[in-house]
Amino acid sequence: MIDLLNKFKQVAGMEITNVLDDPIVPKMLGKSLSLVIPHEFLCPITLEIMRDPVIIASGQTFERESVQKWFDSNHRTCPKTRQTLAHLSIAPNYALKNLILQWCEKNNFKLPKKDDSETSECTAEQKEEIVSLVEQLSSSKLEVQKEAVRKIRLLSKENPENRILIADCGAIPPLVQLLPYPDSKILEHAVTAVLNLSIDESNKRLIAQQGAIPAIIEILQSGSTEARENSAAALFSLSMLDENKITIGLSDGIPPLVDLLQNGTIRGKKDAVTALFNLSLNQANKARAIDAGIVLPLMNLLEERNLGMVDEALSILLLLATHPEGRHKIGQLSFIETLVEYIREGTPKNKECATAVLLELGANNSSFILAALQYGVYEHLIQLTEGGTSRAQRKANALLQLISKSEHL
Repeated sequence: MIDLLNKFKQVAGMEITNVLDDPIVPKMLGKSLSLVIPHEFLCPITLEIMRDPVIIASGQTFERESVQKWFDSNHRTCPKTRQTLAHLSIAPNYALKNLILQWCEKNNFKLPKKDDSETSECTAEQKEEIVSLVEQLSSSKLEVQKEAVRKIRLLSKENPENRILIADCGAIPPLVQLLPYPDSKILEHAVTAVLNLSIDESNKRLIAQQGAIPAIIEILQSGSTEARENSAAALFSLSMLDENKITIGLSDGIPPLVDLLQNGTIRGKKDAVTALFNLSLNQANKARAIDAGIVLPLMNLLEERNLGMVDEALSILLLLATHPEGRHKIGQLSFIETLVEYIREGTPKNKECATAVLLELGANNSSFILAALQYGVYEHLIQLTEGGTSRAQRKANALLQLISKSEHL
């Protein structure tokens, strides 16, 4: 797995940026300038490397403290998939934790201590600095504005306290006003600062209320490579609120995300696929994604296994399969054959996701099941019922029951 991650780093190397400008890496972590943290090591809630990864009932992994706060806020759903959870128990993900520790040791990367980010208190001097920076965002001097927004970008990724303080000092309205700015560097700093601030739950609504979403979408369409990627990440973060999912869809945010998924860098594709999954939890957005041509780039991700986004692609296809037009678009013989291939020889998670997609398709149209039988799916389903993940076993058994019913028709 370490070798695989290293290969991924090499492929992603063309898009490696200075770590001090990376919006998803805390400034206080010690790391080399060319280091990119593997996407799998980042908590989906905080977008920061996990110290204590845990698995919840949906099978997703989060930083223990982050997901516990989510549960303590009376949420009974998975923060990433939004599915209702059967229980709120959490289990340590020892395999991932060990992998993170190995990677840190190999790359001389120092994990943050809890006190580094969570027990720091904002001094009066820090607050005074932030207030001054917020005022400078509206300066008539370009260089003053540029330096102010750059510093706010850096401060907003340091810790949760800064994100709250920066918002409390009134930074969000002037930052949003800078999003359409003609200077590309100011625009890039501004959208990244908005991304960082949006990690805080209370800021998500404030950012949307200031009219940021259409401006972010505009950057996604025509900004620099890094600005487009950070815009996609910002839309994902904002879309954690259901009302923002609707706003993004109505503001034509889905077509440029699909374009990034099709033509972006590896990081861009990852940002886009994550945002599109979240947005497709909304029924109206499923139709918009289908109309925007999402199926083809998702199929491409299934073929390009080295990109490591097979499960993400299958998860979106599962959502699209619940929509009549989605079933029409993806229900091709070549796709059914691909599903069977993943059920036969994919990773345990691949098999689980592929089986779930086939079940959704087959439950609505028996011809999909007949096609899968032609590709030998039956024996692979039998194997899954004996050795697959618990979810894969449930889906495989449900498919076998559908097959049995179809044979009696």
